[in-house]
Amino acid sequence: MILTATMALTGCLTTVPLAPEPDTFIPNCGQDRFRGLVGQDAGTLREIDLPSATRVVKPGMALTQDYRPDRLNISIDGDGIIDRVWCS
Repeated sequence: MILTATMALTGCLTTVPLAPEPDTFIPNCGQDRFRGLVGQDAGTLREIDLPSATRVVKPGMALTQDYRPDRLNISIDGDGIIDRVWCS
């Protein structure tokens, strides 16, 4: 009997949908500001104030595989030309 009464009462309850989770903020390394460097000589980097977490990647250089969305990476090819800018 108690089980029947409990089931009858729960059928009368209305559920309120939960509010959607706010978008999680994902830090950005600022790569969009530096995409214009692609194709330029790597010497250009000496004249630019880069974010503190910037990593300049040269050919054959070993990289850690940790993911840091706030880290700017700038790749330089064998000819000393910036060939890629990305976050990781």
